[in-house]
Amino acid sequence: MAITKLSERIQLIDGFDLGLKERTGSYVIQEKDITIIETGPSPSVQHVKEGLKELGIALESVRYIIVTHIHLDHAGGAGLLLQDCPNATLIVHPKGARHLADPSRLIAGARAVYGEQFDRLFNPIEAVAKSRMEIKTEGDSLQIGPECTLKFWDTPGHAKHHFGIYDPVSNGFFAGDTAGIRYVQLIEDGIEFYLPSTSPNQFDPQAMEDAIERMRKQQFDVVYFGHFGAAELPDAALGQVLAWLSVFVEQGAAAFKENESQQQLAGRLLELVKAQLKEKGVAETHKVMPYIEMDLQVSAQGLLDYFQKQAARQEIQK
Repeated sequence: MAITKLSERIQLIDGFDLGLKERTGSYVIQEKDITIIETGPSPSVQHVKEGLKELGIALESVRYIIVTHIHLDHAGGAGLLLQDCPNATLIVHPKGARHLADPSRLIAGARAVYGEQFDRLFNPIEAVAKSRMEIKTEGDSLQIGPECTLKFWDTPGHAKHHFGIYDPVSNGFFAGDTAGIRYVQLIEDGIEFYLPSTSPNQFDPQAMEDAIERMRKQQFDVVYFGHFGAAELPDAALGQVLAWLSVFVEQGAAAFKENESQQQLAGRLLELVKAQLKEKGVAETHKVMPYIEMDLQVSAQGLLDYFQKQAARQEIQK
């Protein structure tokens, strides 16, 4: 079981999402009301439960489970984990709640992305009873301890059903996927490297840029990434994501204009990433590359989906 101690009160349990180490994790905030942020997909739930046991936390003690958004790699295991946490309430964005109550559309969307790998990566997906959900959105709060009231921000860009959570005790922000991906595999080698996550089907570059700029202005001391871990130099991290977001959008527009495939666009992006990493002394055989290649395939799909929708809107307006 892999647990990273981020502070005296916040731990990160590795969920081994997609069977990969340090891919997606669940944050445990040890306040009066034990709170978990992100469940990961259902195959990660066993790792979350093992991590809680190692931390000495009984499943009955978990009071809140929060999902930043309802993509299956963050919330697919919510229904399954709730079954074992009888006193827990699930906190979710208003645009995501109905899809956790009836996950059929979520399942269909993920099958379209992951194909025949879906069952291995995500099953089983259990529905969440509405009585066990509480909705939070922009401006809402949740007191989990005498001196800790979490505050919620609406943070679209990666998805419309996405919020971020401000923790006043650490002056930190749980950013989900809106602020991109932190490649801990490189950070272990002293290389800070981040990329945006532009996955389908609600990617909105302007909304993402606005949300990230809002985070930068807040001057957090730490940003907690869904993938993976905590950035203690948030301004530099968020600046990297913004710079790459411009590159992704530019390359996506060019690929769409040339009628390129998802694979071709992912290849365009990969060459640019490899070039920058080479300048930093990172070999093409580094263990981070399979992570990056996988992420770029999904991001390329989201970019092309965005430009296809933009073109369709323009046709309608003619």
